[in-house]
Amino acid sequence: MALRTLATVEMMHHLTEKNLDRLRRWEPWAQGAQTESDLATFTEFQLGQFARGAAIPTVIFRGDEAVGSASLKLDAYLATAELGYWIDRDEEGKGIVSRACTALIEHARDIGSTRVEIRTAALNERSCRVAERLGFEREGFLRGALPIGEIRLDVALYGLVE
Repeated sequence: MALRTLATVEMMHHLTEKNLDRLRRWEPWAQGAQTESDLATFTEFQLGQFARGAAIPTVIFRGDEAVGSASLKLDAYLATAELGYWIDRDEEGKGIVSRACTALIEHARDIGSTRVEIRTAALNERSCRVAERLGFEREGFLRGALPIGEIRLDVALYGLVE
């Protein structure tokens, strides 16, 4: 894993394009056109959040190849973090996401977060299983909280408390 930077934009754009059909099922940000320029702007925003201590955006690597993304949104005031992740379809089922998330959870605890959350589409079984394997407990559902195109999906809320 490495910090997401402008140097990772091209490879992450390629990876996003490769997985766009899957990502569009679950991610509001994947609904529109995906350009390298837009990804660079988003990466700059994430790096600004990182500089303020509000996020840790990473790229997941296998060797020198980008295979996914994992990130934390941090709220120092509430001592909470929100974990997000996705992986290339060819890398699913290999434990890569679980290892990346475990490292981010440990870092969140090291910097004082006592609660980590995962919010995922309730119908996204693979993502729900990752949360459960990591020891998160499903705490409930947020009805219609995830806009995906013309529809709104329920969100499963998972929590891990120190």
